Amino acid sequence: MNLNYQSLLKKLQQTSSTWLVTGAAGFIGSNLLETLLCNKQYVVGLDNYSSGKSQNLEEVRKAVGDRAWERFTFIQGDITDIDTCQTAVNGVDYVLHQAAIGSVPRSIAQPTIYHQCNVDGFVNVIHAAYTAGVRRFVYASSSSVYGDAPELPKVEEKIGRPLSPYALSKSFNEQYAHMMATVYGFQTIGLRYFNVFGQRQDPNGAYAAVIPKWIAALLQGKSCIINGDGETSRDFCYVTNVVQANLRAALTENQNALNQVYNIAVGEQTTLNQLYFWLRSELSTLDPTTASIAAIEPLYTEFRKGDIRHSLADITRARCLLDYQPTHTVQQGLTEAIRWYTQNTVYPSIQYA
Repeated sequence: MNLNYQSLLKKLQQTSSTWLVTGAAGFIGSNLLETLLCNKQYVVGLDNYSSGKSQNLEEVRKAVGDRAWERFTFIQGDITDIDTCQTAVNGVDYVLHQAAIGSVPRSIAQPTIYHQCNVDGFVNVIHAAYTAGVRRFVYASSSSVYGDAPELPKVEEKIGRPLSPYALSKSFNEQYAHMMATVYGFQTIGLRYFNVFGQRQDPNGAYAAVIPKWIAALLQGKSCIINGDGETSRDFCYVTNVVQANLRAALTENQNALNQVYNIAVGEQTTLNQLYFWLRSELSTLDPTTASIAAIEPLYTEFRKGDIRHSLADITRARCLLDYQPTHTVQQGLTEAIRWYTQNTVYPSIQYA
């Protein structure tokens, strides 16, 4: 952890505030929850367990201890219910809105569900927050809003047409937040996540993200499926970087930083082929029982509909206005992620050497 991020956490500890984390039982939400509780904050968590898991909350409880856990209030509910949202924001200083349905392929198969959760639910939460007098509303957007825009690296001002219902829902979130800022004077900041990965990201299911899914497959001795020729590239971002960005967005005193959207990534381009061979190499050295992983070759299949060919973020705006500085490169993040997957809930019998 760099000194810059440590100073941010010290600043956080100086004043106890109350935070609402939507999607608190999910991958990113539970990491935010853990950091906030470890740094003397009070947190309200809202989740309907559609993708979040109770074991994520239990893991956070064990990590922070019973005393810190007393500062957490959990509401099992849905953001599509306005009454639930109004209850959740009562007495809250900051909202970190993470609740959404992910996955581009699933959104193509089920577009109406994505609109109900990612659009209607977003409107419920942001209006409830404004009405309750919340200081600032920070929300998760996505690199998918760049759509068919060909320019690399991606800069915030140049977006294209959305290529999936998921991307469209995130684009709507940004436009609605901008309206709330200009019409109502409500302080909002959007964070365009680029392929976040890390501890507690679910490796199971048809729409699982690529990194946990490949780790799970390799540890079971199975081949990984690569959509396309493997030269599709992404800007993979470790979850600790995303936690930092949320805290900086909520706490920034720079008025010029408000009511904008930011790329949250590392600023490094990694192809799927590179990612696969990094993971295979790292996993094959765990212990003698995993050495055979080094011989597993990937299986190539067709490109997926709605996928963007290349993605690379320009994080200059976040660096300059939010003082965002990634603490983890892709490979540093992969090392930590593999350690968690091999020591915790997925494959507890395999120890990380």
